[in-house]
Amino acid sequence: MNRIDRCFKELGRKGESALIPFVTAGDPNPDVTVEVVVEMARQGADIVELGLPFSDPLADGPTIQAASFRALEGGMNPKAFLDVVKRIRQRTDIPLVLMGYYNPILKMGLEEFADLAAKVGIDGAIVPDLSLEESDAWRRAARKHGIANILLVAPNTPTERVKKIARASAGFIYYVSVLGITGARAELPMELAEGLKNVKGCSKRPVAVGFGISSPEQVRGLRDSADGIIVGSAIVRMLHQEFEKNGPESAIKAVGGFVARLKEATGK
Repeated sequence: MNRIDRCFKELGRKGESALIPFVTAGDPNPDVTVEVVVEMARQGADIVELGLPFSDPLADGPTIQAASFRALEGGMNPKAFLDVVKRIRQRTDIPLVLMGYYNPILKMGLEEFADLAAKVGIDGAIVPDLSLEESDAWRRAARKHGIANILLVAPNTPTERVKKIARASAGFIYYVSVLGITGARAELPMELAEGLKNVKGCSKRPVAVGFGISSPEQVRGLRDSADGIIVGSAIVRMLHQEFEKNGPESAIKAVGGFVARLKEATGK
């Protein structure tokens, strides 16, 4: 049982959903990434999703695309990413989930990447451009090193395929709330709760929902339907804007306060 499994088990006993904030590693710089993750953990985040920047982030909307490009321009790469994770792990025991695309992982080598990621403290991995049918080699490498391979399902994924994905997943199942790319949305689909119910009916594994969630009110509306709630673009945008306007300390404090409000909304 890794940190992710222990986290969901403990939250289940308390009747809470997991709050899973996302930030892009290296945006605005590695030092701020370390500090903001530590602050989010201090303010109540249960799991942190950490983005490995990539030049063609096809599942991401403009906010996270821009963050990835800024991080790449600043020199972020897989080795620098792993160093950031190592520094975070020295400061907090919060479960850490890598969100990254397949090309950088493949280029380094599946076995080497999984080994190094596990050694620095990565607990799970989301590879959104790697389909179930093509994921066997990566899943074997991840499983060998104790990394939970987290797969995604969409609102239009057929039930039989959801069951296959659930069997191949570890840690949790990532339910994509909308068809399309990441990005904060003012409103979420009316049928979201029913979609989550259908996925949960296919597996006993926790189900976390992401894409589009941007406010405590939306979190509150999902806490009875989802085991975990992922908030990404709203945090990435806040971090960037506050950093540009008022500097790193203000940006870290602003994100920490936002995470605290989001976490407060997860209690059932």
